[in-house]
Amino acid sequence: MKHKTVLSSCFQAFVAVSMLSTMMIPGHTVHAEEHFSQPKTKHTEQLQKGLAYTHAVYGENNPNAEYMVDAAFTETKKEADELMKELEGKGYAASVKTVAERAQDDPLRGTPLGYLVRTGPFQKETDAKSEQKKLVSAGYNQSKVVYIPEDGEEASGPWTVSVLEVSPEKWKGKLQPSLASGIVPDREKLTDMAAKKKAIAGINGGYFVMGSQDGTEGDLAGVSVINGELISEAVKGRTSLLIGKDNTSKISSVRTKLTVKGTKGMPAELDGLNRDPGRIRGCGGVGDLETTLPKHDFTCTDEDELIQYNSVFGKRAPEGPGAEAVMDSTGRVVTVNKSRGDDIPLGGSVVAGTGQSAAWLQKHAVIGKKLYVEKRVFADNKSVPASEKMGIINGGPRLLKNGKVIIDATKEGFHQPDDPEFYYRFGERRNPRTIAGIKPNGNILLVTVDGRSPGYSIGMNFDEEAQLMKSLGAVDALNLDGGGSTGMVKNSQLVTDPSDAAGERPIGDGILLIP
Repeated sequence: MKHKTVLSSCFQAFVAVSMLSTMMIPGHTVHAEEHFSQPKTKHTEQLQKGLAYTHAVYGENNPNAEYMVDAAFTETKKEADELMKELEGKGYAASVKTVAERAQDDPLRGTPLGYLVRTGPFQKETDAKSEQKKLVSAGYNQSKVVYIPEDGEEASGPWTVSVLEVSPEKWKGKLQPSLASGIVPDREKLTDMAAKKKAIAGINGGYFVMGSQDGTEGDLAGVSVINGELISEAVKGRTSLLIGKDNTSKISSVRTKLTVKGTKGMPAELDGLNRDPGRIRGCGGVGDLETTLPKHDFTCTDEDELIQYNSVFGKRAPEGPGAEAVMDSTGRVVTVNKSRGDDIPLGGSVVAGTGQSAAWLQKHAVIGKKLYVEKRVFADNKSVPASEKMGIINGGPRLLKNGKVIIDATKEGFHQPDDPEFYYRFGERRNPRTIAGIKPNGNILLVTVDGRSPGYSIGMNFDEEAQLMKSLGAVDALNLDGGGSTGMVKNSQLVTDPSDAAGERPIGDGILLIP
């Protein structure tokens, strides 16, 4: 056991290839800091003493911005050139774009990340969508419509930004993480979470499981501590936001160490908390089959796991094969089952095992005896003392450290060597973002950037997030969950523009400011 298209004419094709073939996406750091030195418009209001809200727009819209259609992302220039010629032979105006920028901590930085094979450009999004449908029908199933200003290269904007600034010295309210619906296996809109808690403001929080195919829907895909209770284990060493006594905060690399010990023998690794066994969103766990390193938006598997559940999971542990021990509030075993899915006692917990871990549990869980569960949290390799006022929200990657741009995307699993396109889509392209930062005086910045809304806001890439936070005065900053999850509420109203077609997305947790 481990312990663990309307077809383009030949003339259009000739012009497009002449202008666009083998273009480079330049490094996105060019002039990024200049964009955010002075907003085009800015409005600030004091919500309470020590709590301010600011809405700002940076840059301006490019009315001539066009659209492209990505047919494929390739890792080699040869593959890209061959596909371009194939598309040209079918009458498409195809081109190859070299994605030059890599993650800051990528060992291969300085060499191309990959190559995009594209058709276009198109002045209208409707024309690009028509082309994309034709490409899909022709077998190019990965085709995507791309608004060029979102592409990662130099752009003029606009960027629509909302900022909450909290002074721990002056504001007398409470800054705290909040779990959607109060239990893990659920999601809830930020506006509903804020209304229930009567919050004056708030933002969305960390990464979470979107669908049951990736584990327990709503489970935080990384560390979560609420009111001093650890409810989700960390993704190994990923950057997170810690909120302590009197709203004082810091940004640190966080890991957790969980163990369980029975009446005899060595303690076993406790793989996780309050989630389905066997599926680990974000990876980074002991014994994860695919990788024991962080891998964002990827679900690792592990047949042998020990998972603890308490009332934050709900009334009942997940059903399935394996074994489980039901414990009372003192940790004393009251029942040992040869399958999973018993009720979770009020104040007590259930430890469930699968595979070889189920055999370990049946051997070491003895009715009337205690199972000793130890949970430790480390921030920057220093033990974090337990406190009812402690809160931790998962995120990543880090953006700023001591005033310097430090984006450790590879280390934190946002650049994946076996899938270089992932970093291009997630970190290099502009997306809606949610960011947390800390100023030298200890003030906390909670920031959202709208995106995927041509003419209103194009979103940001990782480097632009870092430059924005520097312009706002932060010396430390990290990326939180973004995309369709990005949201901010103020006085019960959503002040951000949701990028999901369905509108505001139900999320796993939020950060609320409660008077």
